[in-house]
Amino acid sequence: MTAPFVRPRWQRPLLLLLLMTIGCSRSSAEEIGAVDTVFKLIGPDHKIVVEAYDDPKVQGVTCYVSRAKTGGIKGAFGLAEDKSEASIACRQISAISFTGPLPAQEEVFNERLSIIFKKLRIVRMVDARRNALVYLTYSDRVIEGSPQNAVTAVAVDRPIPLKP
Repeated sequence: MTAPFVRPRWQRPLLLLLLMTIGCSRSSAEEIGAVDTVFKLIGPDHKIVVEAYDDPKVQGVTCYVSRAKTGGIKGAFGLAEDKSEASIACRQISAISFTGPLPAQEEVFNERLSIIFKKLRIVRMVDARRNALVYLTYSDRVIEGSPQNAVTAVAVDRPIPLKP
């Protein structure tokens, strides 16, 4: 008679982490294109990707973010940590309308850059005096963020509704 299979203690947390990572939905980014920057013999090349994000509360504004994406074996399995540098350009692509009043500052997108620790964030700020929407992109970590950031602004032709 054979003994039942006993799974080592360390496998359960690792399995749960893997399932949570696979189950995490990505923000609503649409990849526009990519260029290779470093050839990797095994796994995908390192590259710069350009993604579009539509502001969920401001119809008619799209943000384009370019960022480095790590390839290789770690990149193929989603285990690589992407670099902190990113660039952003937000533009009016159609008539601007609002789903409701906006807070003075709000995170509108975030996307994981590593399995657990790092995220790329986009924050919308309202410049009421100049009647503009300001978008800031940066990355942070659980322990320590990065001062790398980029900012862009979109002028609005009518008053921006603000939450009190």
